Amino acid sequence: MPVTPYCKNLFQSRRDLHQFLLACQQESLEKDHPRIISISLEIEPVDPLIVFDQIAQTNQLNFYIEKRDLPQNTYSDAPNLDSKSVSGIAAIGSAIDLQVGGCNRFQAAKEFIHSVLSDTVIVGDSHLPLAGPHFFCGFTFFDNCFEPDFLFPAATVFLPKWQVSYQKNCCTVVANLAIHSEINLESTTDDLWQTLQTIRSTHYQLLNPNLNHRELLRKQDVADTHHFEQAVLAALNSIQNHVLNKVVLAHAIDIVSPLPFHLVHSIHNLRHLHPDCYLFAISNGKGQHFMGASPERLISLRNRQLLTDALAGSAPRGKTTCEDAFLANNLLNSNKEMHEHQVVLEFITRQLCHLGLTPQPSPLRLLQLSNIQHLQTPIQARVPAGIHLLDAIAELHPTPAVAGVPRDIACEHIRQYEAFERSLYAAPIGWVDHQGNGEFAVGIRSALIDGCHARLYAGAGIVAGSAPERELAEVQLKLQALLAALV
Repeated sequence: MPVTPYCKNLFQSRRDLHQFLLACQQESLEKDHPRIISISLEIEPVDPLIVFDQIAQTNQLNFYIEKRDLPQNTYSDAPNLDSKSVSGIAAIGSAIDLQVGGCNRFQAAKEFIHSVLSDTVIVGDSHLPLAGPHFFCGFTFFDNCFEPDFLFPAATVFLPKWQVSYQKNCCTVVANLAIHSEINLESTTDDLWQTLQTIRSTHYQLLNPNLNHRELLRKQDVADTHHFEQAVLAALNSIQNHVLNKVVLAHAIDIVSPLPFHLVHSIHNLRHLHPDCYLFAISNGKGQHFMGASPERLISLRNRQLLTDALAGSAPRGKTTCEDAFLANNLLNSNKEMHEHQVVLEFITRQLCHLGLTPQPSPLRLLQLSNIQHLQTPIQARVPAGIHLLDAIAELHPTPAVAGVPRDIACEHIRQYEAFERSLYAAPIGWVDHQGNGEFAVGIRSALIDGCHARLYAGAGIVAGSAPERELAEVQLKLQALLAALV
Protein backbone atom coordinates (compact mmCIF):
# COMPACT_ATOMS: atom_id res chain seq x y z
CA MET A 1 0.00 0.00 0.00
CA PRO A 2 2.39 2.74 -1.17
CA VAL A 3 1.56 6.36 -0.33
CA THR A 4 2.51 9.04 -2.86
CA PRO A 5 2.99 12.69 -1.79
CA TYR A 6 0.35 15.15 -2.87
CA CYS A 7 0.62 16.33 -6.47
CA LYS A 8 -0.77 19.86 -6.48
CA ASN A 9 -1.47 19.84 -10.23
CA LEU A 10 -3.33 16.54 -10.27
CA PHE A 11 -6.82 18.07 -10.39
CA GLN A 12 -5.85 21.45 -11.83
CA SER A 13 -6.90 20.41 -15.32
CA ARG A 14 -8.39 17.47 -17.15
CA ARG A 15 -5.12 17.05 -19.05
CA ASP A 16 -3.06 16.68 -15.86
CA LEU A 17 -5.49 14.10 -14.54
CA HIS A 18 -5.38 12.14 -17.79
CA GLN A 19 -1.58 12.11 -17.81
CA PHE A 20 -1.49 10.82 -14.25
CA LEU A 21 -3.96 8.01 -14.98
CA LEU A 22 -2.06 7.10 -18.14
CA ALA A 23 1.15 6.71 -16.13
CA CYS A 24 -0.72 4.54 -13.61
CA GLN A 25 -2.08 2.34 -16.39
CA GLN A 26 1.35 1.93 -17.98
CA GLU A 27 2.83 0.88 -14.64
CA SER A 28 -0.01 -1.58 -14.15
CA LEU A 29 0.63 -3.06 -17.60
CA GLU A 30 4.37 -3.36 -16.97
CA LYS A 31 3.73 -5.25 -13.75
CA ASP A 32 0.80 -7.15 -15.27
CA HIS A 33 -1.23 -6.40 -12.19
CA PRO A 34 -4.42 -4.26 -11.73
CA ARG A 35 -4.24 -1.52 -9.14
CA ILE A 36 -6.63 0.61 -7.12
CA ILE A 37 -5.73 4.31 -7.16
CA SER A 38 -7.03 6.34 -4.22
CA ILE A 39 -6.77 10.11 -4.66
CA SER A 40 -7.43 12.53 -1.77
CA LEU A 41 -7.74 16.30 -1.99
CA GLU A 42 -9.23 19.16 -0.01
CA ILE A 43 -12.04 21.29 -1.42
CA GLU A 44 -14.07 24.20 -0.14
CA PRO A 45 -16.58 22.97 2.47
CA VAL A 46 -19.74 21.34 1.15
CA ASP A 47 -22.40 19.35 2.95
CA PRO A 48 -21.80 15.63 2.26
CA LEU A 49 -25.55 14.97 2.51
CA ILE A 50 -26.22 17.44 -0.30
CA VAL A 51 -23.52 15.77 -2.42
CA PHE A 52 -25.18 12.43 -1.64
CA ASP A 53 -28.50 13.86 -2.83
CA GLN A 54 -26.88 15.27 -5.97
CA ILE A 55 -24.90 12.33 -7.35
CA ALA A 56 -25.92 9.06 -5.62
CA GLN A 57 -27.89 6.69 -7.86
CA THR A 58 -30.33 4.03 -6.63
CA ASN A 59 -28.61 1.31 -8.69
CA GLN A 60 -25.34 1.81 -6.78
CA LEU A 61 -24.01 0.78 -3.42
CA ASN A 62 -24.16 3.96 -1.32
CA PHE A 63 -23.56 4.83 2.31
CA TYR A 64 -24.04 7.85 4.54
CA ILE A 65 -23.13 8.39 8.20
CA GLU A 66 -23.10 11.51 10.36
CA LYS A 67 -22.50 12.24 14.03
CA ARG A 68 -22.58 15.43 16.06
CA ASP A 69 -20.82 15.54 19.40
CA LEU A 70 -23.07 17.84 21.36
CA PRO A 71 -22.83 18.72 25.06
CA GLN A 72 -25.19 16.80 27.34
CA ASN A 73 -28.74 18.20 27.27
CA THR A 74 -27.94 20.48 24.30
CA TYR A 75 -30.14 20.23 21.24
CA SER A 76 -29.92 22.21 18.02
CA ASP A 77 -33.01 23.36 16.17
CA ALA A 78 -30.98 24.06 13.05
CA PRO A 79 -27.93 21.82 12.69
CA ASN A 80 -25.33 23.07 10.23
CA LEU A 81 -21.96 21.95 9.00
CA ASP A 82 -20.15 25.03 10.31
CA SER A 83 -19.85 23.34 13.69
CA LYS A 84 -16.46 21.75 14.39
CA SER A 85 -18.29 19.00 16.29
CA VAL A 86 -19.81 17.60 13.10
CA SER A 87 -18.46 14.61 11.23
CA GLY A 88 -20.23 13.39 8.10
CA ILE A 89 -19.26 11.00 5.30
CA ALA A 90 -21.00 10.24 2.01
CA ALA A 91 -19.77 7.15 0.12
CA ILE A 92 -21.13 6.90 -3.41
CA GLY A 93 -20.84 4.04 -5.89
CA SER A 94 -18.50 1.08 -5.66
CA ALA A 95 -14.97 0.77 -7.00
CA ILE A 96 -14.79 -2.79 -5.62
CA ASP A 97 -17.05 -4.65 -3.21
CA LEU A 98 -17.70 -7.91 -1.39
CA GLN A 99 -21.07 -9.42 -0.52
CA VAL A 100 -20.90 -12.60 1.51
CA GLY A 101 -22.83 -14.66 4.06
CA GLY A 102 -22.12 -17.26 6.71
CA CYS A 103 -20.59 -17.39 10.15
CA ASN A 104 -17.14 -16.30 8.89
CA ARG A 105 -18.40 -13.05 7.38
CA PHE A 106 -16.36 -10.75 9.64
CA GLN A 107 -13.17 -12.65 8.86
CA ALA A 108 -14.01 -12.63 5.14
CA ALA A 109 -14.59 -8.86 5.29
CA LYS A 110 -11.26 -8.31 7.04
CA GLU A 111 -9.39 -10.44 4.48
CA PHE A 112 -11.11 -8.58 1.63
CA ILE A 113 -10.01 -5.21 3.03
CA HIS A 114 -6.42 -6.42 3.49
CA SER A 115 -6.39 -7.83 -0.05
CA VAL A 116 -7.66 -4.64 -1.66
CA LEU A 117 -5.25 -2.45 0.31
CA SER A 118 -2.30 -4.59 -0.78
CA ASP A 119 -3.07 -3.52 -4.37
CA THR A 120 -3.89 0.13 -3.59
CA VAL A 121 -1.77 3.19 -4.30
CA ILE A 122 -2.70 6.17 -2.12
CA VAL A 123 -2.16 9.56 -3.74
CA GLY A 124 -2.69 12.98 -2.22
CA ASP A 125 -2.55 14.60 1.18
CA SER A 126 -2.98 11.70 3.59
CA HIS A 127 -2.96 14.12 6.55
CA LEU A 128 -6.40 15.49 5.73
CA PRO A 129 -9.18 14.34 8.07
CA LEU A 130 -10.79 11.15 6.69
CA ALA A 131 -8.35 11.01 3.76
CA GLY A 132 -7.39 7.81 1.99
CA PRO A 133 -9.43 4.71 1.21
CA HIS A 134 -12.29 3.83 3.54
CA PHE A 135 -14.36 0.65 3.41
CA PHE A 136 -18.05 0.97 4.23
CA CYS A 137 -19.79 -1.99 5.81
CA GLY A 138 -23.27 -3.23 6.59
CA PHE A 139 -23.80 -6.51 8.43
CA THR A 140 -27.18 -8.11 9.07
CA PHE A 141 -28.17 -9.11 12.58
CA PHE A 142 -27.98 -12.84 11.83
CA ASP A 143 -25.31 -14.42 9.65
CA ASN A 144 -27.99 -16.16 7.57
CA CYS A 145 -31.42 -15.19 6.31
CA PHE A 146 -34.50 -17.39 6.18
CA GLU A 147 -36.31 -15.20 3.64
CA PRO A 148 -35.74 -16.38 0.04
CA ASP A 149 -35.47 -12.89 -1.47
CA PHE A 150 -33.36 -11.11 1.13
CA LEU A 151 -32.64 -7.49 0.30
CA PHE A 152 -29.28 -7.23 2.06
CA PRO A 153 -26.67 -10.00 2.23
CA ALA A 154 -25.18 -10.98 5.58
CA ALA A 155 -22.15 -8.78 4.87
CA THR A 156 -21.61 -5.93 2.43
CA VAL A 157 -18.21 -4.22 2.23
CA PHE A 158 -17.30 -1.73 -0.47
CA LEU A 159 -14.67 0.80 -1.41
CA PRO A 160 -16.62 3.72 -2.89
CA LYS A 161 -15.90 5.47 -6.16
CA TRP A 162 -16.40 8.77 -4.38
CA GLN A 163 -16.12 9.69 -0.73
CA VAL A 164 -16.96 13.18 0.48
CA SER A 165 -16.42 13.95 4.15
CA TYR A 166 -16.59 16.90 6.48
CA GLN A 167 -14.70 17.00 9.78
CA LYS A 168 -12.99 19.75 11.77
CA ASN A 169 -13.98 22.44 9.25
CA CYS A 170 -12.24 20.48 6.49
CA CYS A 171 -13.90 18.90 3.48
CA THR A 172 -12.02 15.98 1.93
CA VAL A 173 -12.83 14.27 -1.35
CA VAL A 174 -11.48 10.79 -2.05
CA ALA A 175 -11.77 9.26 -5.53
CA ASN A 176 -11.07 5.52 -5.84
CA LEU A 177 -10.76 3.76 -9.18
CA ALA A 178 -9.48 0.48 -10.52
CA ILE A 179 -6.73 0.76 -13.14
CA HIS A 180 -6.29 -2.16 -15.54
CA SER A 181 -5.59 -2.88 -19.20
CA GLU A 182 -9.25 -2.72 -20.28
CA ILE A 183 -10.06 0.67 -18.79
CA ASN A 184 -11.08 3.45 -21.18
CA LEU A 185 -8.91 6.30 -19.95
CA GLU A 186 -10.73 8.99 -21.94
CA SER A 187 -14.18 8.26 -20.51
CA THR A 188 -12.74 7.55 -17.05
CA THR A 189 -10.95 10.90 -17.01
CA ASP A 190 -14.10 12.70 -18.21
CA ASP A 191 -16.21 11.03 -15.52
CA LEU A 192 -13.74 11.86 -12.74
CA TRP A 193 -13.28 15.44 -13.87
CA GLN A 194 -16.98 16.20 -14.34
CA THR A 195 -18.03 14.56 -11.07
CA LEU A 196 -15.41 16.51 -9.13
CA GLN A 197 -16.69 19.77 -10.63
CA THR A 198 -20.22 18.77 -9.62
CA ILE A 199 -19.09 18.10 -6.05
CA ARG A 200 -17.19 21.37 -5.85
CA SER A 201 -20.19 23.37 -7.05
CA THR A 202 -22.69 21.77 -4.66
CA HIS A 203 -23.62 24.63 -2.36
CA TYR A 204 -27.42 24.73 -2.22
CA GLN A 205 -29.35 24.03 0.98
CA LEU A 206 -31.65 21.09 1.52
CA LEU A 207 -35.26 22.18 1.72
CA ASN A 208 -38.00 19.70 2.45
CA PRO A 209 -40.99 19.93 0.09
CA ASN A 210 -43.98 21.93 1.33
CA LEU A 211 -46.15 18.85 1.22
CA ASN A 212 -47.33 17.24 4.42
CA HIS A 213 -49.10 13.99 3.61
CA ARG A 214 -48.65 12.35 7.00
CA GLU A 215 -52.40 11.98 7.38
CA LEU A 216 -52.44 9.90 4.18
CA LEU A 217 -49.97 7.30 5.47
CA ARG A 218 -51.33 3.82 6.12
CA LYS A 219 -49.82 2.10 9.14
CA GLN A 220 -50.03 -1.58 10.02
CA ASP A 221 -48.26 -3.71 12.61
CA VAL A 222 -46.23 -6.51 11.01
CA ALA A 223 -47.48 -8.68 13.85
CA ASP A 224 -50.23 -7.30 16.09
CA THR A 225 -49.37 -5.81 19.46
CA HIS A 226 -50.97 -8.77 21.22
CA HIS A 227 -48.34 -10.99 19.56
CA PHE A 228 -45.58 -8.76 20.97
CA GLU A 229 -47.06 -8.86 24.48
CA GLN A 230 -47.38 -12.65 24.29
CA ALA A 231 -43.73 -12.86 23.20
CA VAL A 232 -42.77 -10.79 26.25
CA LEU A 233 -44.75 -13.14 28.50
CA ALA A 234 -43.02 -16.17 26.94
CA ALA A 235 -39.64 -14.51 27.51
CA LEU A 236 -40.51 -13.74 31.14
CA ASN A 237 -41.44 -17.39 31.62
CA SER A 238 -38.03 -18.45 30.26
CA ILE A 239 -36.33 -15.94 32.55
CA GLN A 240 -38.27 -17.23 35.56
CA ASN A 241 -37.18 -20.79 34.66
CA HIS A 242 -33.53 -19.62 34.43
CA VAL A 243 -33.29 -20.37 30.70
CA LEU A 244 -32.53 -16.71 30.01
CA ASN A 245 -31.32 -13.67 31.90
CA LYS A 246 -32.41 -11.22 29.22
CA VAL A 247 -33.76 -11.11 25.66
CA VAL A 248 -34.41 -8.13 23.40
CA LEU A 249 -37.63 -8.39 21.42
CA ALA A 250 -38.37 -6.07 18.52
CA HIS A 251 -41.63 -4.86 17.06
CA ALA A 252 -42.06 -3.62 13.49
CA ILE A 253 -44.66 -1.58 11.65
CA ASP A 254 -45.22 -1.18 7.92
CA ILE A 255 -45.96 2.28 6.52
CA VAL A 256 -47.41 2.79 3.04
CA SER A 257 -47.30 6.26 1.51
CA PRO A 258 -49.05 7.61 -1.61
CA LEU A 259 -45.69 9.13 -2.57
CA PRO A 260 -42.24 7.50 -2.51
CA PHE A 261 -40.25 8.18 0.63
CA HIS A 262 -37.31 10.50 0.00
CA LEU A 263 -34.21 9.14 1.72
CA VAL A 264 -32.22 12.38 1.93
CA HIS A 265 -35.20 14.41 3.14
CA SER A 266 -35.78 11.81 5.87
CA ILE A 267 -32.13 12.04 6.98
CA HIS A 268 -32.39 15.82 6.90
CA ASN A 269 -35.44 15.59 9.18
CA LEU A 270 -33.47 13.36 11.54
CA ARG A 271 -30.77 16.04 11.72
CA HIS A 272 -33.30 18.33 13.38
CA LEU A 273 -35.14 15.73 15.43
CA HIS A 274 -32.14 13.71 16.65
CA PRO A 275 -28.95 15.80 16.40
CA ASP A 276 -27.47 13.70 19.22
CA CYS A 277 -27.56 10.37 17.34
CA TYR A 278 -25.69 8.61 14.57
CA LEU A 279 -27.58 9.26 11.35
CA PHE A 280 -26.97 6.53 8.80
CA ALA A 281 -28.18 5.13 5.49
CA ILE A 282 -26.97 2.23 3.39
CA SER A 283 -28.27 1.32 -0.07
CA ASN A 284 -28.13 -2.14 -1.61
CA GLY A 285 -27.89 -1.06 -5.27
CA LYS A 286 -31.35 -2.50 -5.98
CA GLY A 287 -33.45 0.48 -4.90
CA GLN A 288 -33.80 -0.32 -1.21
CA HIS A 289 -32.28 1.70 1.64
CA PHE A 290 -31.80 1.07 5.34
CA MET A 291 -31.64 4.23 7.43
CA GLY A 292 -32.06 5.46 10.97
CA ALA A 293 -30.95 7.52 13.94
CA SER A 294 -29.10 5.38 16.45
CA PRO A 295 -28.00 6.57 19.89
CA GLU A 296 -25.71 3.57 20.25
CA ARG A 297 -22.07 3.35 19.28
CA LEU A 298 -20.98 -0.24 18.90
CA ILE A 299 -17.29 0.59 18.64
CA SER A 300 -14.80 3.18 17.44
CA LEU A 301 -11.06 2.86 17.01
CA ARG A 302 -8.65 5.78 16.69
CA ASN A 303 -4.89 5.36 16.91
CA ARG A 304 -5.31 1.97 18.61
CA GLN A 305 -7.65 3.44 21.28
CA LEU A 306 -10.96 1.56 21.35
CA LEU A 307 -14.20 3.12 22.62
CA THR A 308 -17.49 1.34 23.12
CA ASP A 309 -20.59 1.78 25.27
CA ALA A 310 -22.81 -0.26 27.51
CA LEU A 311 -26.17 1.32 26.67
CA ALA A 312 -29.22 -0.29 28.28
CA GLY A 313 -32.00 0.82 30.58
CA SER A 314 -34.45 3.42 29.27
CA ALA A 315 -37.02 5.98 30.34
CA PRO A 316 -38.95 8.70 28.48
CA ARG A 317 -38.03 12.38 28.78
CA GLY A 318 -40.29 14.63 30.81
CA LYS A 319 -42.40 17.46 29.41
CA THR A 320 -41.16 19.80 32.15
CA THR A 321 -37.81 20.19 33.90
CA CYS A 322 -39.30 18.82 37.09
CA GLU A 323 -40.87 15.80 35.40
CA ASP A 324 -37.67 15.15 33.45
CA ALA A 325 -35.59 15.12 36.65
CA PHE A 326 -38.15 12.82 38.30
CA LEU A 327 -37.99 10.31 35.42
CA ALA A 328 -34.17 10.44 35.36
CA ASN A 329 -34.00 9.80 39.09
CA ASN A 330 -36.41 6.86 38.78
CA LEU A 331 -34.25 5.41 36.00
CA LEU A 332 -31.07 5.68 38.07
CA ASN A 333 -32.78 4.01 41.03
CA SER A 334 -34.67 1.29 39.17
CA ASN A 335 -33.46 -2.20 40.09
CA LYS A 336 -34.89 -3.58 36.86
CA GLU A 337 -33.20 -0.99 34.60
CA MET A 338 -29.90 -1.15 36.51
CA HIS A 339 -29.88 -4.94 36.21
CA GLU A 340 -30.47 -4.71 32.47
CA HIS A 341 -27.58 -2.25 32.18
CA GLN A 342 -25.23 -4.35 34.29
CA VAL A 343 -25.86 -7.42 32.10
CA VAL A 344 -24.68 -5.46 29.04
CA LEU A 345 -21.68 -3.96 30.84
CA GLU A 346 -20.45 -7.35 32.08
CA PHE A 347 -20.85 -8.92 28.64
CA ILE A 348 -18.86 -6.22 26.83
CA THR A 349 -16.00 -6.26 29.33
CA ARG A 350 -15.87 -10.08 29.21
CA GLN A 351 -15.80 -10.19 25.40
CA LEU A 352 -13.04 -7.58 25.21
CA CYS A 353 -11.04 -9.61 27.72
CA HIS A 354 -11.41 -12.60 25.36
CA LEU A 355 -9.48 -10.53 22.80
CA GLY A 356 -6.71 -9.96 25.31
CA LEU A 357 -7.69 -6.35 25.99
CA THR A 358 -7.99 -4.60 29.33
CA PRO A 359 -11.31 -2.72 29.28
CA GLN A 360 -11.64 0.35 31.50
CA PRO A 361 -15.25 1.39 32.18
CA SER A 362 -16.03 5.02 32.98
CA PRO A 363 -18.56 5.99 35.66
CA LEU A 364 -22.23 5.39 34.86
CA ARG A 365 -24.05 8.37 33.35
CA LEU A 366 -27.30 9.33 31.66
CA LEU A 367 -27.47 9.69 27.90
CA GLN A 368 -30.36 12.09 27.48
CA LEU A 369 -31.74 12.28 23.95
CA SER A 370 -34.57 14.42 22.65
CA ASN A 371 -37.35 11.93 23.46
CA ILE A 372 -35.74 9.20 25.58
CA GLN A 373 -32.93 8.72 28.12
CA HIS A 374 -30.64 5.75 28.67
CA LEU A 375 -28.17 4.46 31.20
CA GLN A 376 -24.72 4.63 29.61
CA THR A 377 -21.27 3.40 30.64
CA PRO A 378 -18.46 4.32 28.19
CA ILE A 379 -15.67 1.73 28.00
CA GLN A 380 -12.18 2.17 26.57
CA ALA A 381 -9.26 -0.13 25.92
CA ARG A 382 -5.86 -0.04 24.24
CA VAL A 383 -5.69 -2.31 21.18
CA PRO A 384 -2.44 -3.95 20.03
CA ALA A 385 -1.53 -3.81 16.34
CA GLY A 386 -2.40 -7.47 15.72
CA ILE A 387 -6.12 -7.00 16.48
CA HIS A 388 -8.33 -5.59 13.74
CA LEU A 389 -11.46 -3.52 14.34
CA LEU A 390 -13.56 -6.27 12.73
CA ASP A 391 -12.11 -8.81 15.19
CA ALA A 392 -13.61 -6.76 18.00
CA ILE A 393 -16.94 -6.44 16.19
CA ALA A 394 -17.09 -10.21 15.67
CA GLU A 395 -16.55 -10.63 19.40
CA LEU A 396 -19.14 -8.05 20.46
CA HIS A 397 -22.02 -8.52 18.01
CA PRO A 398 -24.72 -8.97 19.04
CA THR A 399 -24.43 -7.42 22.50
CA PRO A 400 -27.08 -8.05 25.16
CA ALA A 401 -28.37 -4.54 24.42
CA VAL A 402 -29.86 -5.90 21.17
CA ALA A 403 -29.93 -9.69 21.71
CA GLY A 404 -29.79 -10.97 25.28
CA VAL A 405 -27.98 -13.32 27.67
CA PRO A 406 -27.03 -16.09 27.12
CA ARG A 407 -26.52 -14.82 23.60
CA ASP A 408 -27.20 -18.03 21.63
CA ILE A 409 -30.36 -18.87 23.55
CA ALA A 410 -31.58 -15.28 23.27
CA CYS A 411 -31.08 -15.37 19.50
CA GLU A 412 -33.11 -18.60 19.32
CA HIS A 413 -35.96 -16.83 21.15
CA ILE A 414 -35.73 -13.90 18.75
CA ARG A 415 -36.00 -16.25 15.77
CA GLN A 416 -38.94 -18.01 17.38
CA TYR A 417 -41.02 -15.05 18.53
CA GLU A 418 -40.33 -12.22 16.07
CA ALA A 419 -42.59 -12.43 13.03
CA PHE A 420 -40.16 -10.71 10.63
CA GLU A 421 -36.55 -10.85 9.45
CA ARG A 422 -34.31 -8.38 11.30
CA SER A 423 -32.04 -7.80 8.28
CA LEU A 424 -29.79 -4.83 9.20
CA TYR A 425 -31.83 -3.90 12.25
CA ALA A 426 -29.69 -3.82 15.44
CA ALA A 427 -26.58 -4.83 13.47
CA PRO A 428 -23.15 -3.20 12.90
CA ILE A 429 -23.10 -0.35 10.36
CA GLY A 430 -19.96 1.71 9.79
CA TRP A 431 -16.54 2.02 8.19
CA VAL A 432 -12.88 1.00 8.40
CA ASP A 433 -10.04 3.04 6.90
CA HIS A 434 -6.67 2.03 5.46
CA GLN A 435 -4.96 2.58 8.82
CA GLY A 436 -7.34 0.33 10.75
CA ASN A 437 -9.31 3.20 12.29
CA GLY A 438 -13.07 3.10 12.08
CA GLU A 439 -16.44 3.61 13.65
CA PHE A 440 -19.58 1.46 13.84
CA ALA A 441 -23.04 2.27 15.13
CA VAL A 442 -25.74 -0.21 16.07
CA GLY A 443 -28.56 -0.06 13.51
CA ILE A 444 -31.43 0.55 15.92
CA ARG A 445 -34.27 3.13 15.67
CA SER A 446 -34.18 2.27 11.99
CA ALA A 447 -36.29 1.70 8.88
CA LEU A 448 -36.08 -0.21 5.60
CA ILE A 449 -37.30 2.01 2.75
CA ASP A 450 -38.49 0.59 -0.56
CA GLY A 451 -40.26 3.17 -2.72
CA CYS A 452 -43.64 3.93 -1.14
CA HIS A 453 -43.17 1.31 1.57
CA ALA A 454 -41.22 1.60 4.82
CA ARG A 455 -40.76 -0.92 7.61
CA LEU A 456 -39.84 0.60 10.97
CA TYR A 457 -38.12 -1.35 13.76
CA ALA A 458 -37.70 -0.83 17.49
CA GLY A 459 -36.97 -3.14 20.40
CA ALA A 460 -37.07 -3.43 24.18
CA GLY A 461 -34.95 -5.42 26.62
CA ILE A 462 -36.90 -8.02 28.59
CA VAL A 463 -35.54 -8.92 32.03
CA ALA A 464 -37.03 -10.00 35.34
CA GLY A 465 -39.49 -7.29 36.35
CA SER A 466 -40.48 -6.37 32.80
CA ALA A 467 -44.19 -5.87 32.09
CA PRO A 468 -45.64 -6.47 28.59
CA GLU A 469 -47.62 -3.22 28.50
CA ARG A 470 -44.61 -1.13 29.55
CA GLU A 471 -42.32 -2.78 26.97
CA LEU A 472 -44.92 -2.20 24.26
CA ALA A 473 -45.16 1.47 25.26
CA GLU A 474 -41.37 1.76 25.02
CA VAL A 475 -41.15 0.37 21.47
CA GLN A 476 -44.09 2.50 20.35
CA LEU A 477 -42.32 5.60 21.70
CA LYS A 478 -39.22 4.71 19.68
CA LEU A 479 -41.27 3.98 16.54
CA GLN A 480 -43.12 7.30 16.73
CA ALA A 481 -39.84 9.20 16.88
CA LEU A 482 -38.68 7.58 13.64
CA LEU A 483 -42.05 7.90 11.91
CA ALA A 484 -41.96 11.65 12.49
CA ALA A 485 -38.81 11.88 10.34
CA LEU A 486 -40.07 9.99 7.30
CA VAL A 487 -42.35 12.76 5.99
